[in-house]
Amino acid sequence: MTPAAEPTIRQSVDVSAFTPTAKNPDPSKNIDGVTVKKYPKGKHIRGDQRVAYTFTPPIGGTHDQAWATCTGVVYPEPVRSENIVHSMEHGAVWIAYDADRVSPADQAALAKLVDGKPYMVMSPYPGMKHPISLQSWGHQLAVDSIGDERIDQFIAALRRNPNTFPEPDASCAEIGGQYFQQDNPPAFKATPAKGEVNGGTIVEE
Repeated sequence: MTPAAEPTIRQSVDVSAFTPTAKNPDPSKNIDGVTVKKYPKGKHIRGDQRVAYTFTPPIGGTHDQAWATCTGVVYPEPVRSENIVHSMEHGAVWIAYDADRVSPADQAALAKLVDGKPYMVMSPYPGMKHPISLQSWGHQLAVDSIGDERIDQFIAALRRNPNTFPEPDASCAEIGGQYFQQDNPPAFKATPAKGEVNGGTIVEE
């Protein structure tokens, strides 16, 4: 039997209308289905704390003091949300996917959009409403198929868009040490409910 051909991500999508300009500082507003919310910057927690985020996956708010390495990294396992939210504060776009609903071939095709590209990060995320969800600071887009051209539009509009995230000169490089190791990242834990906020181990978004 001939193996199935690997799907290809949209090679011919024109994203020129989604490049940020002075007259169009946030082109994502022209993408159907994008949710936008404003967040203050720099609200940090320790590694032993968790955040009761509003969105699944989260798109901003309180986060770990250490960012997840976001230099075009494709994480094979779910990563602690509090670290990736910090990456988005630095301008990264995060592609999250449900590993049970996105085939290995489609995962590989998505990874081509991320692998080795600065300020991009990808990881599985359990429990999402849609198979694929894209996040940047204060922005989210859920899609059902890797063939959706809005994926390209979202990335073009928001990756390192200085008009939409609070720390445009911040790094995405690996911190290392006790903070965040790319090859051994903090384990994912499901987002706690709002009712679990106690001001100590679990805090508000």
